[in-house]
Amino acid sequence: MTSPPPELQQIANPAPAHRLAAMLLGVGTLHFVTPKPFDAIIPAELPGSPRFYTYASGVAELSTAALLLSRRTRKLGAVAAIAVFLGVYPANINMVRLWWKKPWPMRLAAIARLPLQFPMIAQAIKVYRTS
Repeated sequence: MTSPPPELQQIANPAPAHRLAAMLLGVGTLHFVTPKPFDAIIPAELPGSPRFYTYASGVAELSTAALLLSRRTRKLGAVAAIAVFLGVYPANINMVRLWWKKPWPMRLAAIARLPLQFPMIAQAIKVYRTS
């Protein structure tokens, strides 16, 4: 019995990319459906309107999701996902700062978001390597 040729051995399971895409589609859509919570965590130090950053990150998330869904653009989508996850990290840090004096469950939720970015980045790296 022979092994499949190397080009077939490299075909990756699309499920991890599809899961990342589904998450990005959901969150990206929320940026347009309910933008106020996202506006509230945009660092005030950034120039311009918080809504601009909310919509821009929503567009980035939706575009990245679309790239991840297609096998032909999946590698680029994985790189874009890494960039998106790193790009929104300052807003997550700002959320901790803003929520520091809120009730402890809210503080805990804001803090818990910070390390969650790292498994998402690791997953995007895995998608990149297997695409």
